Amino acid sequence: MARIPDEGMVEKRGIGHYFTHVGLIFGVLIIFFPIWLAFVASTVTQSDIIRPPMPLWPGDQFLTNYSKALTSGINAPVALMLMNSLIMAMGIALGKILISLLSAFAIVYFKFPGRRLFFWLIFLTLMLPVEVRIVPTYEVVAGFGMLNSYSGLIFPLIASATATFLFRQFFMTVPDELAEAARVDGARPMRFFWDILLPMSRTNIAALFVILFIYGWNQYLWPLLITTDPSMNTIVMGIKQMFPSGDDFADWPVIMATSILAMLPPVVVVVSMQRLFIRGLVDSEK
Repeated sequence: MARIPDEGMVEKRGIGHYFTHVGLIFGVLIIFFPIWLAFVASTVTQSDIIRPPMPLWPGDQFLTNYSKALTSGINAPVALMLMNSLIMAMGIALGKILISLLSAFAIVYFKFPGRRLFFWLIFLTLMLPVEVRIVPTYEVVAGFGMLNSYSGLIFPLIASATATFLFRQFFMTVPDELAEAARVDGARPMRFFWDILLPMSRTNIAALFVILFIYGWNQYLWPLLITTDPSMNTIVMGIKQMFPSGDDFADWPVIMATSILAMLPPVVVVVSMQRLFIRGLVDSEK
């Protein structure tokens, strides 16, 4: 016979559940409030911002400010900088995933001398981020003539020890019987990779894609170093250039509109891939 919980336990659990949701809602409001202020500031006039108190509700300058933001900028139009950031982020995310998948596949499924040594050498590169090796990396990129180019923005950042480690750990959980069955059926190694391992890694790929896309989108130091052509500026660089220095005039509605536009692509990626992202992080079924 099932044990019926007493009323005190039910009531206590209900109160805890209520306060948990209140706390979550309060936390979301705290995080969302600065974003809301930035959006409001992007829909009002300059005088509305600099004359206190600042309005808390959107104004009537939405189309004017956003169209001005897309077509203007300090050194390049914001639309062009958004495209540069999108190409860079997509290239970094897809490049990291592809290289990490192939390297993890080789380390797990191919027997060659020193494969463990090569894996740990890859893993040790975690101690050498871009900021540490930025000078020799710049010399290599400049030597290949990739300054002010998408290849220069993407290729030096596509190696990922973290993604290689994660895919290696996943591949090691795949039953050996799958590889043996594929071998008996006459499947070549790459056929086994494309037809079996890659579909099984779908959620892991989605989770890593979200993380790596945001990583590439937020890059600032490396694009700042290798791009001298304003047409190659990224949106993160563009926002920094819009802020005034000294007594310069700042068009705050346009700056805020640019900031909101810069947040949209990462938000779209996270929202559209939310289910696969969560499954890739917590799903233990193989």
